[in-house]
Amino acid sequence: MTLLRLAAYEQQLKWLAFGLGLCSTVCVVQGWQLAAMLFSLPFCLIWVYCGWLHRERQLKYINLMLTALYVYGIARYVLIA
Repeated sequence: MTLLRLAAYEQQLKWLAFGLGLCSTVCVVQGWQLAAMLFSLPFCLIWVYCGWLHRERQLKYINLMLTALYVYGIARYVLIA
């Protein structure tokens, strides 16, 4: 499946990202660090994809950086715990 095939589902992906962002925010407020990272990772990946669709370089690269940080945080949590 190519990236452009998912373009028809862009609006649904954005709503999913909104829900993931909301869940991540609740997790941050509650102090659930791992859950916040697990919700934030797919959130960032959706926005990386949307940045690729519209050639929004800034959005794409910011979310790639955040994705790398979330992957690092999750890996660190798993390895230390």
